[in-house]
Amino acid sequence: MAPYLLGLRLDGRRVLVVGGGRVAQRRIPALLDAGASVTLISPSVTPALDDLIAAGRVTWERRPYQVGDCDGAWLVHVCTDHREVNTAVAAEAEAKRIWCVRADDKDASAAWTPAHGRVDEIGVAVTAGGDPRRAAGIRDAIVGALRDGTVDARRHRTRPVGVALVGGGPGDPGLITVRGRQLLAQADVVVADRLAPRALLDELSPDVELIDAAKVPYGRSLSQEKINELLVEHARMGKFVVRLKGGDPFVFGRGGEEMIACARAGIPVTVVPGITSAVAVPGAAGVPVTHRGVSQEFHVVSVHVAPGDPRSTVDWPGLARSAGTLILLMAVERIKEIAEALLRDGRSPETPVMVVQDGTLPTQRAVTATLSTVAERVTAAGVRPPAIVIVGEVVKVGQEIEMVRAERVP
Repeated sequence: MAPYLLGLRLDGRRVLVVGGGRVAQRRIPALLDAGASVTLISPSVTPALDDLIAAGRVTWERRPYQVGDCDGAWLVHVCTDHREVNTAVAAEAEAKRIWCVRADDKDASAAWTPAHGRVDEIGVAVTAGGDPRRAAGIRDAIVGALRDGTVDARRHRTRPVGVALVGGGPGDPGLITVRGRQLLAQADVVVADRLAPRALLDELSPDVELIDAAKVPYGRSLSQEKINELLVEHARMGKFVVRLKGGDPFVFGRGGEEMIACARAGIPVTVVPGITSAVAVPGAAGVPVTHRGVSQEFHVVSVHVAPGDPRSTVDWPGLARSAGTLILLMAVERIKEIAEALLRDGRSPETPVMVVQDGTLPTQRAVTATLSTVAERVTAAGVRPPAIVIVGEVVKVGQEIEMVRAERVP
């Protein structure tokens, strides 16, 4: 007969475990996580169990099993290496109407321990006819799908509230964090940036309202004030709002402004950091932003206004004097002015530069140059945003890596 699956709430209830070997080592932590009061009976225990005992989390009676040990238990796990002991414990538990799990004999066991996993408040338990490896494989597949949001796990009784500022990463949809994807799967409303991983939006349920908050350079743009209003407005309607951004919300993502707007309106905010393109895109192009003996610092700069513009707060002379790596965002349209400023303030004309367009995406491409030639090369190659500009000797490290790779290809 198929087992009847039931979730036991063991908080404060006595659970007896007989046997202190590897099976007990696997099962006792899960029992403790469920709040059980665990009594362990065994002449010896594994080092991992010894740690739990020393921490006062498990009551250990250092002796063999005796008749009467099952008294007062709500659940019994017997997992010794001696079949006769396991049989005796199971018989006592059966006589006293206590559920008993036998690790050595699934057919003689009154209950089975499923392969279990947890993602937030969702518990997964799988039995597979007593085949633990098969059950574990199925469990892993389900847990993985819950973690990456490919299974619709939206809450209905207790829904999340407020706004989640989610960093979507540098572009490749596989680079969003697990937490970010989970919250995206729970959303009632998604307010998405132009640089957010758009492929993830196709996976949203049809009833999710999608608001395009794109800021196209020199084109159509939704003002930040309007975005703030939309977040507050929808959250006040009781909807769970995900603000999906490219990169990280707090790295030139105006996440701080949106968080302040929500805080002023009394809206709870969850922040999910994302992988910033400032590090991820150079990495995807094979360029480390730091490298031992080459660069022990890197500077991330937003060049939404050119050097010399009264609105700029960037210390361009200081960056020119620095030997560190420069990572320049929103810099393609102003690359000529940037190069001129760095050269004027002391950077060598031979400083290596790489410009990476569409980093981490299938359309990724890179242009290499020097500081004296980069403006001309970018114009000739027709490089367009989004692109990351890398300035510094680490570009040569990336080229060395590429040469080594090429030499090893048969």
